[in-house]
Amino acid sequence: MFDSSSSVIVGLEVGTSKVCAVVGELSPEGALRITGLGQSRSRGVRKGEIVDASLATEDIRNAIAEAETMANVEIRSVYLGVSGAHLRGFNNRGRQHIVSADREIMEDDVLDVVKNAKAINLAADHSVVHVVRQHFLVDGQPGIINPVGLSGAQIEVDVHVVHGVTNRLSNPIRAVKSLQLEVEEVVFNGLASSLSVLSSQEKELGALVIDLGAGVTEYVVYSDGIIRHSGVLAVGGDHVTNDLAYGLKLPMGRAEQLKIEHGGLQVDESVKGRTLPTGNSLGLVEKTVNLEHLRRIMAARIEEIFEVIADDLEEARVLEYLRAGVFLCGGGARIPDIVKVGERVFSLPVVVGSTQSISGLVATLDQPEFATGIGLVKFGSFQSDRRKDRGAISSRLKTTLSQMFNRA
Repeated sequence: MFDSSSSVIVGLEVGTSKVCAVVGELSPEGALRITGLGQSRSRGVRKGEIVDASLATEDIRNAIAEAETMANVEIRSVYLGVSGAHLRGFNNRGRQHIVSADREIMEDDVLDVVKNAKAINLAADHSVVHVVRQHFLVDGQPGIINPVGLSGAQIEVDVHVVHGVTNRLSNPIRAVKSLQLEVEEVVFNGLASSLSVLSSQEKELGALVIDLGAGVTEYVVYSDGIIRHSGVLAVGGDHVTNDLAYGLKLPMGRAEQLKIEHGGLQVDESVKGRTLPTGNSLGLVEKTVNLEHLRRIMAARIEEIFEVIADDLEEARVLEYLRAGVFLCGGGARIPDIVKVGERVFSLPVVVGSTQSISGLVATLDQPEFATGIGLVKFGSFQSDRRKDRGAISSRLKTTLSQMFNRA
């Protein structure tokens, strides 16, 4: 039976290929344990966004019900992951002059400068998802972690902002609320995945997390323990399947099956000359496809995804920060030889990320496709910690996401 003295935290990912609900239990001592998992095939989502509300709602209901049964809890609220090509990330700086006679920086000054950094001129149809505090500057001195108590004439703060189209962010929220569930907070999926797979040391050293989903690919760059850059590509595993269907002249279903059963990104002597039956259900002569051709089609698409990300990071001047390398997650991370392709494109060490600092259903959930769901639960656990420590009223003002991300 569930321990009522513990807090229930639920992460909900409404993805292109699956809807996933992960239930976590936060003990009074702050230990996080995963107690439940619910999944449903996703039928109403395309490229990370809802395109059929009724189907998406039904799939969410099924995933939630399965998670409730496994964890033996009643789910009342979720931390909701969001994605889509409309999401954007950029860095911004806020400034505040210190007006006190002795020039001592107070907590109110910190709140004011963060508020100024949040005063962003976005398009009228856009909303802010995250404002992640990076670091402070006092009279131009960089790298200040906590300016309270220091003396200065001007305080500045750098933040990373993630924003998106309001209506497109509202669609998954509306679907969840139609099931009589509350949305505790909306969380960028790429950020959640990074919480799941990166340790504090890796965030300090500098790391790139790439989440290869079915419909979208999200990526986040950390350095010195803070988020430096983020992005979303509306390309994922489904596009690999589409390339195979077009290039091999196959139905989508058969192309997906061949991708799963025989897919890979390397072509060696064992592959050359091999053919695969395509199967047919119409009584026609059975065709075959060339395995080398299949692999080359897959490799071209994955290389393109990595190259687009690498070009973006080079333009943002953050490639030099990645001393810990590249961490892959999402279902696409399962593609054989994807690590080798990543190392060739980025010229960095590449690994498939594994979940950090959790207990419970570890064997079941320590799979790359569950990184987002686990990260959403971790996000919620950090929020719960801060509300407990600082009080529910003031925590939202005084807590910064940058502090949270350093506690993996």
